[in-house]
Amino acid sequence: MGVVTKRSSMTLFSDGRDHYSHRVRIVLAEKGVSVDVVDVDPKNKPEELADLNPYNNLPTLVDRDLALYESKVIMEYLDERFPHPPLLPVYPVARAQSRLWMYRLERDWAPMVDTILYGRNKEQIVKARKDLKDSLLTIAPIFSEMPFFMSEEFTIVDCCLAPILWRLKLMEVDLGKTKQAQPLHSYMERLFAREPFRESLTEFEKEMNVG
Repeated sequence: MGVVTKRSSMTLFSDGRDHYSHRVRIVLAEKGVSVDVVDVDPKNKPEELADLNPYNNLPTLVDRDLALYESKVIMEYLDERFPHPPLLPVYPVARAQSRLWMYRLERDWAPMVDTILYGRNKEQIVKARKDLKDSLLTIAPIFSEMPFFMSEEFTIVDCCLAPILWRLKLMEVDLGKTKQAQPLHSYMERLFAREPFRESLTEFEKEMNVG
């Protein structure tokens, strides 16, 4: 075991390219939390990270003596630690529904994104690209009912979905300009126009959606 440096400020070890780290950065920006973001190259991680996190993965959040990993755990901790503005609904039923949407997103869409961005099998990448497009177009109509994902307010679910949608161009997933896709395009415009979202972007992320 190496020596873990005691940090005086909250620190996020973040991959500046990855959607899991991005979702945590969005929560931090929405909360206006002052945090030291350490941009980590996943192929050259600092030794300190392995001492803090037994899985040695990103993102990892350090808050005084507490080290947290797994993006959803970090996001919910931040929402409870900094209650304003709230990103999880107050009422238990709505809160459970939000968690269920996060779980479904993690099970259904995140693996497709990971295959497209990090996969090496061309056939699997092509299939994942088609499946992600089809799945997004299937849910597109729900965005005509409320401004955010199944909600009148911006929530933690939007924090998970925004990084994926921001990477559509990078993943070569073209939703097209059909009437079916329009509510999703409008939703993306609302998300990407938010000041905290703009603040959450790394230099690499700013470049991935240009043009």
